[in-house]
Amino acid sequence: MIPLDQLALGQTAEIEMIDTDKLPLKLIDMGCLPGNPVSLIQKAPYSDPLYIKIDESYLAIGKEMAKNIFVRLIK
Repeated sequence: MIPLDQLALGQTAEIEMIDTDKLPLKLIDMGCLPGNPVSLIQKAPYSDPLYIKIDESYLAIGKEMAKNIFVRLIK
C-alpha cells in the first residue's frame, strides 16, 4: 500500500484505505472510496495539485490531501 501522491504518471491503482477525518466529504461523494480504481493523469509544477481519475470522475487534488488516500497498484 502506498499513498496516492506516490503514483507515477499513467499508473492505475485501487483505493485500499482513506483517512475520512482528513478528506472533505465532497471528495468521498465524488467516488474516492475503497475499491474504486484511480489513475494519475497529470502533475502540476512541483507536483501540486495532482490531476486524477477516480472511477469515472476527473479531479484535481492537493498533494497533502493525496497523502491520506492509500492505494494498491494494479498490474
